[in-house]
This record gives sequence, structure tokens and C-alpha cells, in this order.
Amino acid sequence: MNRTELMVSAFQSIPYDEHHDNPFVVLEGVSGIGKSTLAVLLAHRIDGTSLHTLAPPHSGWSDEVHRMGPLANLAFYLSGLLHVSDGVRGALAFGPVIADRYASSVTACQAAIHGVSTADVDRLVAPFLSYLVAPTHTFYLRCSQAALRERLAAKEDTKQDDTDLLGVPGRLEQLMTNFETVAANDPTAIVLNTDGFTPDDLADAITAYLENLRA
Repeated sequence: MNRTELMVSAFQSIPYDEHHDNPFVVLEGVSGIGKSTLAVLLAHRIDGTSLHTLAPPHSGWSDEVHRMGPLANLAFYLSGLLHVSDGVRGALAFGPVIADRYASSVTACQAAIHGVSTADVDRLVAPFLSYLVAPTHTFYLRCSQAALRERLAAKEDTKQDDTDLLGVPGRLEQLMTNFETVAANDPTAIVLNTDGFTPDDLADAITAYLENLRA
């Protein structure tokens, strides 16, 4: 075995029991739309595990990321994505998994932040996609800008990304467009309009959707 083969083997995903029929559900959408609240509700409804794509230790470093250059910034979020995918593998052996953000957020957000197309980001991320656990369902949460501004104003754990979403000219519009683009090319996508619906309403709708598929 040559050195290249050793390196490739070393970077293979950690093996877990893949013989299960537990769903891996991803919630996507712009900051403040309600993903975190919905993830917790769904985990309770379907007796699953909820994870955020920036899991520890990455979540503790997120404030530093804004001082990084574009490629280092992307690499940080890609690292967080690979790390949480390992967590998804382990959790799926015990039950359903609900992720608050996943690969689509990396593409949509990085493209908006750095002023490039989603295709540009996808080309950089592509070599790592085979490592990731593929979602069974990705629910893209959509809402009006007016509703989003109200939700962001009420959000308690505001971060720099939330501030930039409204403070950087054109950022919100571009990010919403990017999520539309990503969803249109995602075979696991289900788009949900959240205007006028409570988190419990959305949890009911998603739970019913999953139960119907298993019936």
C-alpha cells in the first residue's frame, strides 16, 4: 500500500452501524426563521436527537470566524459540517436525527457572505460530500422579510451573522435567493412556508409527513 492509499484510508468516515431505518431530517433557512426551536420540538415529537451543524467545539469559536479570510472562513464551516456528520452517524444508530442546518447552509451562507455563486461554493465543497451522511428529508423554511425581521428582533441569542443579515446591504435578499437556488437542486427538499404558523404547527406538519411515509 502506498502513502496515498494510507492517507485516503486514514480520512475515511468513522464506521458506525448503518443498518437502521431512522430518518435524518435537516432544517434549513435563514437565521431567525425558527430552525432551532423547531428542531427541539421535533426531537421531542419523534423521540430523536437534535444537533446543530456548529456543534462543540466549533460553536465556541464562531465569534473568531469573522476575522478570518474567505477560504479559512469556508474551511471552518466545512470542518464543522464534517464533524457534525460524525455525530449524526452515531446518533442514527439509536433513533431519528434532526439537524439545525447542514450542507445547504454552508453553500447558501458562504456564497452570500463572500459575494460568489452557490455553484462556486459547491465546487470547493464537492470533494468532501461523499463523507457526509445524506439527509432523508431537508425542510427549507421560508417566510416573508417582514416576518423574519420580527423574529430576529425577538431573538435572544443574536450573533454577528444575525446582525449582518439586516445590517449588510443586500445580504438578506441574497441569502434568501441562495436558499431558493439550493433547494431547487436538492432531491431531498421540502419547502415549508412559515408565515402565520407557530412552531407547534410546523412540528405537527413535519411529524405527520414523516408518519405518512412510514405508514
